[in-house]
Amino acid sequence: MPRLGAILTAIATPFDDDLNVDEEAFVALLEYVCAHGSDGVVACGTTGEAATLSDEEHLRVVELAVGHAPAGKTVVAGTGSNDTRHAVTLTERATQLGVDATLSVTPYYNRPNRRGMIAHFSEVARATDKPIILYNIPARTATDMPTDLLEELAQLDHVEYVKQANDDSLELIDGLGVYAGNDDTLSRTLDMGGEGGICVASHIVGEQMQRMVSVEPDERLRIDRSLRPIFRALGVTTNPIPLKAALNMLGHDVGGLRLPLVEATDGECDVIRAALERCGLLGARA
Repeated sequence: MPRLGAILTAIATPFDDDLNVDEEAFVALLEYVCAHGSDGVVACGTTGEAATLSDEEHLRVVELAVGHAPAGKTVVAGTGSNDTRHAVTLTERATQLGVDATLSVTPYYNRPNRRGMIAHFSEVARATDKPIILYNIPARTATDMPTDLLEELAQLDHVEYVKQANDDSLELIDGLGVYAGNDDTLSRTLDMGGEGGICVASHIVGEQMQRMVSVEPDERLRIDRSLRPIFRALGVTTNPIPLKAALNMLGHDVGGLRLPLVEATDGECDVIRAALERCGLLGARA
């Protein structure tokens, strides 16, 4: 088993009717995913709507995750920012709260060049003594970290992993453990000897995704194919809109989303509901 676990769920942040963080619902969701296939969670990542959490909310969610994660389950905190000083502060605070690792995204919007990215992650690496997972997701950041840059960043203290969400660059990296950044590349990542995945669908099919870790490649591919309707449905519009819709349909009270994210449309809900029914998930909870 990889040090941080193979199936890490990028956990959603539930909101109440006033769109405040629902702490009770978060703890319930954390306990659920940890009991159903997840080796740990990533709190306050993309799926956790970190972009619209205040620092106080952000760190409180991390604190809840650390305080309520079952024994043996890991907690990774999203602490990235396009402001290096902010990323350093969040990384320091999360480390103090007792996380097992941090997830640090490529600086977005300001699009630093190669020297800027090395300088940014060098500062972040000095802010913690815990493992750092780099997060390469050019679809959201408009900046890609190519393999040679990742190999250079792997020389920094504490930089140990990468969450690779650029499917065209999914390969083993010298000096870094590789996590799939998209659910539909988990099978390929495991086949090539990667660590596992930082997943979204594991909220609802975590046990099936966990089974993919230790089986032979042919069986892994069979499970992957059976889950494709779920993977596609959770990509029908911007994450985590479909995930929250699916969780609410399945009886997990995670509430709505903060603007600029909006609720799934009726048509999108129909796609999500059909996938859940096809995989027997709604029937199982009816």
